Amino acid sequence: MASCMRSLFSDHSRYVESFRRFLNNSTEHQCMQEFMDKKLPGIIARIGEKKAEIKILSVGGGAELVAKTSNMENIKFSWHKETSSEYQKRMLEEEAPPKWDFIHMIQMLYYVKNIPATLKFFHGLLADNAKILIIIVSGTSGWEKLWKKYGSRLPRDDLCQYVTSSDLTQILDDLGIKYECYDLLSTMDITDCFIDGNENGDLLWDFLTETCNFSKTAPLNLKMEIMKDLQEPEFSVKKEGKVLFNNNLSFIVIEANV
Repeated sequence: MASCMRSLFSDHSRYVESFRRFLNNSTEHQCMQEFMDKKLPGIIARIGEKKAEIKILSVGGGAELVAKTSNMENIKFSWHKETSSEYQKRMLEEEAPPKWDFIHMIQMLYYVKNIPATLKFFHGLLADNAKILIIIVSGTSGWEKLWKKYGSRLPRDDLCQYVTSSDLTQILDDLGIKYECYDLLSTMDITDCFIDGNENGDLLWDFLTETCNFSKTAPLNLKMEIMKDLQEPEFSVKKEGKVLFNNNLSFIVIEANV
C-alpha cells in the first residue's frame, strides 16, 4: 500500500461529500423506505399488542426514517444524543436500566468496536415481545466481495470496520439470539467511476474504497484491478449503458427472549 494513501475518515468534509454522492447515486434510501412502508408497520403492530404505548430507542441513527413511517402517529420517541458506547456505559451505571419495546440500529454497526458485546447488551434491554431492527449491507452485496478481496490493501481507520449481514447472523447464531433476516435489492450507479477525471466518479471511488482521493493516490495496478472487478457480474450489473454496483441491504429483526 502506497504511503500517500490515507483513510477517507481523515478528511471530514471529503467524507461528507462522498457520502452525499453515494446517496445521490444509490437507491439506499428508497430501499429503506420500502421496508419501512411495507414491513415495519406489521412488526410494530405485533410489538404493540396489549400495550398502551411503545418505547422506541434509536441507536446511532438519529431521528432517521422510522419517525416518519406511516401509521405511527401515536408512538412516542425518546432520542438520546450520544454514542452507543456512551449509552451502554451510562446504562450499566444504573441499577435498573429502562426496557425498550423497539430498538433500531440503522447502518451503524460498522462503527462499533465490540459487536457481539453490543448486540448482547441491547438485546438485554428488550421488554416482553420487543424487537431490534438492524439495517446493514448484505452479505450478498458487492461490498462483501470488495472488502474481503481488497480490504488489506486499503488504508484502515479505527472508526470503521468491514462488517456485513453475514458476519452479524453468525454472531447472533453464536449468541443463541433468535432473528429473521430480509434482503432487499439496492444499487449504486458507479458509471462515472470509469470516466477519467470525473469529479462525481472520483468521490464515488473515495466512498467505495474509504480512501481519500483514491483516484489520485492509489497505485495504478490497484486501481486497475478494482476497476476491472467492479465491472464483473459478482460486483455489478450493466444496464442501459450504466454500471450498477450491488448495494443490497439486509434488514435483521431480532426477537426478545421468550
